[in-house]
Amino acid sequence: MGFTVKKMINNIVTGFLCLTVTAACATLSDMPAEHEYDFDTLIINGRVLDGTGNPWYYTDIGIKDDEIVKVGELKNAVARDTIDAAGLYVTPGFIDVHSHAGSGLADPELSEAKPLLLQGITTVFVNPDGGGAVDLEKQRRDLLEDGIGVNVAQMVPHGSIRSAVIGMEDRVPAPGEMEEMKRLVREGMRGGAFGLSSGPFYSPGSYATTGELVELAREAAAYDGAYTSHIRDESNYTIGLEAAVDEVIQVAREAQLPGVVTHIKALGPPVWGLSETIVANIEKARAEGVEVFADQYPYMASATGLISALVPRWAEEGGHDKLVDRLESPELFPKIRLEMKENLARRGGADRIQFRYYDPDSTIEGKTLQEVAGARNRSPLEMAVELIKEGKPGIVSFNMSEEDVHRFMRQPWTMTSSDGGLVPLGQGVPHPRNYGTYSRKIKKYATEKEVVDLPSAIRSMTTLPAQVFGITGRGQIREGAKADIAVFDLDEITDEATFQNPHQYSQGMKYVLVNGHYALKEGQILSPRRGRVLHHSAQ
Repeated sequence: MGFTVKKMINNIVTGFLCLTVTAACATLSDMPAEHEYDFDTLIINGRVLDGTGNPWYYTDIGIKDDEIVKVGELKNAVARDTIDAAGLYVTPGFIDVHSHAGSGLADPELSEAKPLLLQGITTVFVNPDGGGAVDLEKQRRDLLEDGIGVNVAQMVPHGSIRSAVIGMEDRVPAPGEMEEMKRLVREGMRGGAFGLSSGPFYSPGSYATTGELVELAREAAAYDGAYTSHIRDESNYTIGLEAAVDEVIQVAREAQLPGVVTHIKALGPPVWGLSETIVANIEKARAEGVEVFADQYPYMASATGLISALVPRWAEEGGHDKLVDRLESPELFPKIRLEMKENLARRGGADRIQFRYYDPDSTIEGKTLQEVAGARNRSPLEMAVELIKEGKPGIVSFNMSEEDVHRFMRQPWTMTSSDGGLVPLGQGVPHPRNYGTYSRKIKKYATEKEVVDLPSAIRSMTTLPAQVFGITGRGQIREGAKADIAVFDLDEITDEATFQNPHQYSQGMKYVLVNGHYALKEGQILSPRRGRVLHHSAQ
């Protein structure tokens, strides 16, 4: 009897378990299986600006892994996650073709790239102006060590290569030195760089002849790279603005590659209005079959170093210590002072120069040279010399005219760039472009002033840079493209950063996807960081 009861109990328990498992299985069978999801992410009801310059249109976007796999009517599709973009604009993620964020992105405290993502930026080009890393493979490893919030495209920096091979000497390279510079350019291009950057405005790049730049650009051209240059003179310091732009045209023509006049401007009152001539010269070159482009940030002020702005290049030869020696030389200082006086006038005077950072004395940050000099009973030039002897002041320089900014912006060959960096929140008084470039162009110049229309502004941030630099599969909303996407509210988008209070994030960006994954969701930065270091030949 005991055996029979025990057997009955076992049968009841077994039956109950089977029923429970069956019910659970039935519940699970009602849920979509792994293969039943059409997409990982679905974006519906948004006004899509696809990056081509066409007007917005309604369509849905299906994303799987890191790719846009379907564009069209997808209301009945099933996705793991859906963004209802009703009332919002959907665009490709923005490409910043001139960024100083490289060092910041290698810092784990900054590598999430929050100021960039809140503007909709998903790809940045680093090593601009001829500066930055010579060893691109090491830079790649450093960037990826802790993960990065945005994609990075590397350029080969001419000035850094020249410095590594020749130092800060003002001379023509010996044949062996030239071959070594060429080898380093080739090494960088084989390592995945997108082209050669130069800065003949700065030392030691200023010591290079046009012929040297052409020879090295040919090495980049052999790998389908581009050439981008902080031109030799944006004002009338040396050869003049017109001749400096012509130098980029010459390099592009002779090396047979796209040439980019980076952060194009007419700097200072002596050259205001010259934008008309520059545009005509670029148009003429393009009509002759030369690929010439420009990029621009939407501000009336630039940023650089006080030394670069005021000190003649010959006085910088050999580095900062040699410069200080010359500033203290009774024979050389009068000549330097005269040229500094002329350069200060080119910048519009001491009240148009504001300090961004100065390590020896942070109390001057945010103040103008005029204010600092007045508080210390010095002339502006005396004050500038004193500061330069003790360090390397960073400045913002208010030096552009609105007419020139607008004329350059309207050109179909002008891309958008920030020329901005990535610094700790609250550190120094940087140029507001670090936080606001792309939001500002959309808000102020596309929707308020209507200098350009919105589709053209988006094109300048997406398909145009992708085309110029050969970034395959990015910069456009289309099937087969990588899913770098920005979703924003046009009524809310705005740049909050100002010259006096620059550490303020842009507003209005709702979602940003980097390689198919959320980097920004409902205004919040998400982890893990999905950015990649792009390789020119294998993206």
